[in-house]
Amino acid sequence: MTTLIASRPRSRPAHPPGATYCAYTPDGTRLVTVGSNNTTRLYKTGYEGEPTNIDDCQEQNLALATSNNYFVAGSEDGTVSLYSLDTNAFDRFLLRTSLPVRDVAISPDNQWCAVASDELTVRLVGVHDNTQLRTLKEHGKPTKHLTFDPKGSLLALSCTDGVIYIYSLTAEHPELIRKVDGVIGRLETESEASSRAVWHPDGRAFAVPTPTRDIQVISKNDWEKQRVFKSGHDGDITALSWSPNGALLASAGKDKKLLIWSTKDQSVIARYEYPNVTDICWHPTKNLASFTTSDGELYISPDFVPEQFASLLRLPKQAAPFIHDPLTELSNNTRRLEVSGPKPDARPRRDSVDADLDDLLDENYGDDDDFVVDDDGAGYTLNAGRKRPAEDDAIYESRPAKRGNFVQPQHHPSFQPGSTPWRGNRKYLCLNLIGFVWTVDQDSHNTVTVEFYDHEFHRDFHFTDTFLYDKACLNDKGSLFSCPPKEDGSPAVVFYRPHETWTQRNDWRIQLPRGEAVLAISLSDSYITVTTTGNYVRIYTLFGIPVRVYRPKSTPIVTCASWRDYVLTMGNGPVGADGMSRLLYTIENIKRDEVCQNEDTVALPEGATVKSVFFSDNGDPCIYDSTGTLLTLLHWRRPSRAVWVPLLETRLLPRLASGRKKESYFPIAVADNKFHCIILKGGDQYPYFPRPLLSEFDFAVPLTSAKPKKQSKKKKQRSGDNLMDVDGEDEDSDSTASEADDSDSENNADPLTTKESLPLTQSFLLSSLRAAQLSDMLESSRSTASQRAALARLELDIDKTLLQLLAIECREGEERGMRALEVVQLMKDRTGRMIEAAGKVAERYGRRILGEKIREVGERRVAGEDGSEGEEEEDPFA
Repeated sequence: MTTLIASRPRSRPAHPPGATYCAYTPDGTRLVTVGSNNTTRLYKTGYEGEPTNIDDCQEQNLALATSNNYFVAGSEDGTVSLYSLDTNAFDRFLLRTSLPVRDVAISPDNQWCAVASDELTVRLVGVHDNTQLRTLKEHGKPTKHLTFDPKGSLLALSCTDGVIYIYSLTAEHPELIRKVDGVIGRLETESEASSRAVWHPDGRAFAVPTPTRDIQVISKNDWEKQRVFKSGHDGDITALSWSPNGALLASAGKDKKLLIWSTKDQSVIARYEYPNVTDICWHPTKNLASFTTSDGELYISPDFVPEQFASLLRLPKQAAPFIHDPLTELSNNTRRLEVSGPKPDARPRRDSVDADLDDLLDENYGDDDDFVVDDDGAGYTLNAGRKRPAEDDAIYESRPAKRGNFVQPQHHPSFQPGSTPWRGNRKYLCLNLIGFVWTVDQDSHNTVTVEFYDHEFHRDFHFTDTFLYDKACLNDKGSLFSCPPKEDGSPAVVFYRPHETWTQRNDWRIQLPRGEAVLAISLSDSYITVTTTGNYVRIYTLFGIPVRVYRPKSTPIVTCASWRDYVLTMGNGPVGADGMSRLLYTIENIKRDEVCQNEDTVALPEGATVKSVFFSDNGDPCIYDSTGTLLTLLHWRRPSRAVWVPLLETRLLPRLASGRKKESYFPIAVADNKFHCIILKGGDQYPYFPRPLLSEFDFAVPLTSAKPKKQSKKKKQRSGDNLMDVDGEDEDSDSTASEADDSDSENNADPLTTKESLPLTQSFLLSSLRAAQLSDMLESSRSTASQRAALARLELDIDKTLLQLLAIECREGEERGMRALEVVQLMKDRTGRMIEAAGKVAERYGRRILGEKIREVGERRVAGEDGSEGEEEEDPFA
């Protein structure tokens, strides 16, 4: 981008030499300046005459903040003064500090004034009632700068220890939520160099000067570094300011340079030569900016942005400069209107200006939008007649039509299982039990690294990625990557790299048709599955031979997963009563050309979403949803028989029973009858670097809530170390069994969910589930002797568990006899040996009548008189 040397405005002597600061009122009608003398000057915008003076002010003013009706100034003597812009006179003192005031800021709602001084605390004082006072003291260092975010919910403090402290102001007492270290340098409060965090107008990021004389953008979402405005200044940066729409950034430094940067590409579009600039402010609506110097001079610069780039100021609010903008990624995952093939006749979009109902019906139709009069204050005409979008409108959305759509269904967004979004310049492309794939954005290219857990079978590798892959899959046979289409028209690419091959060329790439982007990919031992924005499912062999291309019924497509010859696709279906699309899934065997489940519903509670989809190590589909529940699909090989069964509810884990621990879990896999995941703390939703360790939890069907252990008096008298063991939750416990105490309430509890019987109940349910899944697999494939033996062992384990439950029922008393008989009827043994053992258990506890009933059951079973009806009742998952 061309850099211009802009024309030089004339200087205006505003104050004696010394630190001088300026600020426009939010409505842009006046410009306020303060300096080292006891006079404050008010300049009327567009008026070339003398300014209005407010005399007898405090001297050595070091901070300034304005609103439409008043402004606040902080001085070196520790006073914070409020001046009225209606009377152009001193109004009152807001606050006094024992040390010099360094910065002040007014909240966006004009209710609070934040004051930073050389003290170790920051004060929030009520503007209209200075008896309302809040103190921020968790940072513990003097604060040089402070700024509110555009919504007023966050306050950023730049302290002398080189750390930016972020406070949340949403609660009654401000809370320190983040420390951003390694960005700004250590500066004394009286230093001329700046470390101010200047929030971008869209509120999603702030810019801050760095010790390397660059300007670093920090994301509010994850507090990671984003784009950098670099190679502009040769000296320390002293002032920084965004344009009102965020399209431009102005900066000044000790190198006598005042630069205007383009936010979009971080390039310099204009240069000024001014020494000793201390403050810069933009007019809220015009191509006008003012800046002050330590010589006490004020410069009011009309046409501050050169004519060639002045159109940038007339743009709507622009997005903050991210390396990978989350809004852009979200829009790329939605269904595209332009698909491959001939385009339909050109028609204006429903939400475009040309497509308003005024044009579709008649010119005067929209003139009566305000026919409803809000005479009772019920809010019928909220924001009525506004021509500008509200501040909370999405950045990239166009102006809505006067009469919007009544039905706006919400689709589940697409996602890649096992991947994470960009955080700074890093991203996990794939996380599973084989290994992990991650990429680093190097501006001109990416660097992809593939690491394995088992280095005896596979060797780690990395490569320079010029295609900018954003999705990946990894298994024992190879690694699969895909990249989105480029802005220059280059199509999306799918790339497969096998780990081993007996030919010289061992990898391949396939370009998708133009206009299609990849939504999700999956890799099995037999096939590669690619779902695209063209609503196609494309299936290839491992070496790139397309075997099937089809369009599923449920669109837009959400995700996919695969195992051996089976492919699971998931998409949006009909809209439910809550306005959210129902998720539908299809499972098919590609090799046999068989559909196992066709457009069946994914079982989700209202408002929940799917976080991950994968196959277990035994080949059974599993999902993990936003409620923290892991579910598996039972009888999925039988059409119309599939049912989602919960394996684990993480919110019921004993480690969370006390309520003191807040954590979430990132799903990785289901293997060895355990749930493998990454534990996330501190409110994180995705893992980050360095890569955390994997954790595993045993399955536990949700039957009852886990209860925290109660300490007895004897336990409380133990030593400190032992007492901590009593208080702490068992980190390695993976069962959701309730640790019930010996209270009277236990007598009224469900007999099969009491302290002693609950583990056996869990074992029975999980063993029955595994037996049902294994039986389904043996029926649909050629079973081996080892598989049939494994099924027999599972059924034997089920009967042994039922025998233990029977012993508990017999011990509890005669009133449990009918429940005990039900336990016996659930046994799977047909030889009569387990029934005989059950009779011996009843005789041992003196349950004569129960023993007779058990013998009758055994006789009918040996004689084959149970019938098919009884067999169906014995399998709880049939």
